[in-house]
Formats: sequence, C-alpha cells, structure tokens
Amino acid sequence: MKKLVVLSGAGISAESGISTFRDAGGLWDKYPVEDVATPEGWYRNPALVTKFYNERRKQLLTTRPNYGHEGLVELEKDFDVTVVTQNVDDLHERAGSKHIIHLHGELLKVCSSFNPNDSRYIRELRPEEYEVKMGDLAGDGSQLRPFIVWFGEAVPMIEPAIREASKADIFVIIGTSMNVYPAAGLLNYVRDDAEKYLIDPNPVTIHSGTNINVIQKGASAGMRELIALLRNKEP
Repeated sequence: MKKLVVLSGAGISAESGISTFRDAGGLWDKYPVEDVATPEGWYRNPALVTKFYNERRKQLLTTRPNYGHEGLVELEKDFDVTVVTQNVDDLHERAGSKHIIHLHGELLKVCSSFNPNDSRYIRELRPEEYEVKMGDLAGDGSQLRPFIVWFGEAVPMIEPAIREASKADIFVIIGTSMNVYPAAGLLNYVRDDAEKYLIDPNPVTIHSGTNINVIQKGASAGMRELIALLRNKEP
C-alpha cells in the first residue's frame, strides 16, 4: 500500500466556517498576532489570550468536517494516509482520520504556562469545558494556557512530520499558503520521485523546483478531483 502524506492548512477548515487568520477579514484583522499568538502577548495579557481561545473553541463547537476532511478518510481504503496539519481544530479527528500530526497544537487541549510541552500537564477539554477561566490551574500550579504553538516557540512535532514526509509516495498540500515555516519546509523532505499535488482555489507560490500537480479548487471539490485522479492511477 502506497504511503500518502497530507499537509493541511487553514483553507481546508475555512469551508467548514472556521475563520482564517491571513485572509482579508480574517482573525488577524481583529486580533493582532502579537497580542494573541505569541508568548509575549500571553505574559502581557493572559486574560485577553484566554478569552480569544475560548471564542475559538466556542466557534469550533458549531462546525463540522467538510468533504476535504472526509475525502482523506475515504483514501485510507487505498493508501496508508498520514495527515500533518497546521490547524488546531479537531475536524480531521471528527472526520475519522486515524493518523494525525498536529504541528501547531490542539485547540481542545490546555497545558501548563510554565512547561507547555510537559505531557503531565496537558489535558483535553470536554465540550462543556470550552471556557477556561483565569485561576484555572495546571498540575504544576501555573495558569492553564492553550496548548498552541505560538509564533517564536519551538515546533516539537516537526521531526515526526519530517519523517513521515520523507517516506511519502504521494504528497498532498491542501489549503495552505506555504508561507509558514517550518511547515512549508516539509516539501523539501519529500522524495523527488514522489507524486505531488496542491489543492487550493488561490495561486500558491511554492519555493521549490519540484513539479507539483495543481488542482485550483476549494477543499471539497479539489478532494473529489484528487480521489478521481489517484483511483484512475491505481491498478
């Protein structure tokens, strides 16, 4: 069975109604990145950051996966699929994908603000717990913070993602601008002889000399086309 590795970004979840950060009218227009997505922003105003991620969790409760997510589950019938996602939502999980690497953390988890990557203090929230309050503490006595990799922080899951990308027979990029590193650099670890596909309705600049099959459609329509292409190639 061929190994298929997917790199997904905000575009795949946008069809489900989750606001993106970078597009016009996106979250960065309402919340400057330095205020809600950096360690410095957290230390300046943890209450604002906590409120921001509470809002993101509340929004997530009203969304559901789209065919961009569901099509990846369908591909598991024919391929060994690993999803590497830049998204912090749980839509890949809810769609049913079995192997998921979250590069930038998970919205439905909280952790210690002293030791964000210490597994002893990482906790998954139940749906009714989406609203974290100031004074809610981790096991080490620190204020609970979102289990999110903020700008300026290390990306602990990039090494497992690199290992998966290097084993790919087929590499699919869906819904990402390829402007955020180190995620965008995963393409550099994909073998030259691997098939490569890009699904996005907008033009995406790939800083690589590699040949990529472009499907210039949204996540759901693009996934349908990808599945048709891959199944036609299967014996």
